Amino acid sequence: MSVRRVMGTETEYAVSQPGEAYGQPVRLSFTVVGAAADDATRHIRWDYRQEDPVNDARGTRLDRASARPEMLTDSPQLNITNVIAPNGGRIYVDHAHPEYSAPETTDPFEALAYDHAGDRLMLAAARAASAQPQIRDTGRPIVLHRNNVDGKGASWGTHENYMMARAVPFTDVSALMTAHFISRQIWAGSGRVGLGEHSETAGFQLSQRADYIHARIGLQTTFDRPIINTRDESHSTSDKRRLHVIVGDANRMDVPQVLKLGVTSMLLWTLEHARDAGYDLDALLGRLQLADPVEAMHIVSHDLSLAAALPLETGGETNAWLMQIELRRAVYEVAASILGTDTKGEPAWEDRQTRNVMAMWGQALADVAAIRHADDDTRLTLRAEAGRIEWLLKWQLLEKLRRKIAGAGAGAGDTGWGDPRLAAVDLSWAALDPAASVFAKLEKAGRVERLVDDDRLAAAASEPPSDTRAWLRAAIVRAFPSDVVAASWSHLTVRVPREDGQDLLADTYGNSSAAEATSVRPGDLVSLDMSDPLAFRRENVESVVARAANAAEAIGELAARGR
Repeated sequence: MSVRRVMGTETEYAVSQPGEAYGQPVRLSFTVVGAAADDATRHIRWDYRQEDPVNDARGTRLDRASARPEMLTDSPQLNITNVIAPNGGRIYVDHAHPEYSAPETTDPFEALAYDHAGDRLMLAAARAASAQPQIRDTGRPIVLHRNNVDGKGASWGTHENYMMARAVPFTDVSALMTAHFISRQIWAGSGRVGLGEHSETAGFQLSQRADYIHARIGLQTTFDRPIINTRDESHSTSDKRRLHVIVGDANRMDVPQVLKLGVTSMLLWTLEHARDAGYDLDALLGRLQLADPVEAMHIVSHDLSLAAALPLETGGETNAWLMQIELRRAVYEVAASILGTDTKGEPAWEDRQTRNVMAMWGQALADVAAIRHADDDTRLTLRAEAGRIEWLLKWQLLEKLRRKIAGAGAGAGDTGWGDPRLAAVDLSWAALDPAASVFAKLEKAGRVERLVDDDRLAAAASEPPSDTRAWLRAAIVRAFPSDVVAASWSHLTVRVPREDGQDLLADTYGNSSAAEATSVRPGDLVSLDMSDPLAFRRENVESVVARAANAAEAIGELAARGR
């Protein structure tokens, strides 16, 4: 049992131009993404042919005529909105937000590095955009925030993606992940000032995203958002599916981000192996089935006591902390059956990443237990726990300010949570510019437990992961930018050079009449299918790229290998 699997993240950023009365987020988003491109690569388009947004994991397809326009993400826009990042990821405009999609990685710690490297890439793009004359001359630079809400009714996404075995019934995936996504807020939430989509009620809650979730399950992502998204678009081989998660927060801290990725991966592993281990998965799912999952999502986020009762479908009740304990116990039981145990009774975890994630999960639940049993005055002193639980650190900062605003020793009834200065600090938390970010100041002061250092983040912003197809995507674009016509997660399309095209084809396919054999002519487009995300890692393809004279020669040889 290992936490390792192909995974990745997507982050939409809030974009604004403070002081500009008529700033338009769509226009600003295009400006930022355009600034992320360079002259050598800005012609490369995104290949939408492999996308299938109306395919539903429940075994149906939504009629395209019935789909809302924003669901049809496979319809390319006329504007240039796509940039292949130096690390193999993607930067583009998603509706009214600039978005960074991290390259594919194979463990949560690498995924963390590449996720937070995106903040650096996007900040650099915003600064480059602000240096353009039409922005510079206004004296009002473009700013980006890594958050999920504007407090006035709008929300944007922070998504997770996991490759998993398609053989697992999706009903099991849906049931287990519903319980997990609802209950993980107690350690994964990034904290938010305001209750309700429009901050109708003054207060503080655990999650930024929870109030915008209104359905248990569904194909949509931008309206009536579901806990479980059913978009079935694997970007992989037919035996795999991609679990697309839309309920998470835009965490700034390392620990909750790794835990979101690592714990979810461990639970997917449990689904993939429970039957083989003889584990009674149906009984577990029955014990965790909530009477009203959507209401539970909101209750958990609004409950700072961390003990709110959640009614079960079968009668009785539970709470988020107990649900997480139950989920962790299930992972341990299946792992012990499959892997055996060591002298301490711990499952014989296969690798360091898995051991670390499981230890961190246990620590997170211990942290939550300490918070649950502490009053507000004591919670303000929980320094170690606050270095790992993001919502708690944010709450501590805001609670001190709230007390200052409301008066020393103010009681619980005199909250002051509606004061706009609290909302301003909440916004500052999310600012990408370190000079404007209260989070960056706390991190610099050592208040936050870090798992990746600045050198690793800088490397992740400029170099692709070496153990997935992202390496080849980035290498081809870097070595032969003028040859590349289009790219996607699973395909690369390049143009056969017009000079010496016949010799190229002969060398590639080992046939002196290669043009006749392949029906490919100089100037034609050729495409490489990279559906297997692990088949094109650096060790398998670096020598081909190094000796190729152009992109078509490289992908021609790689394609021929698979014949």
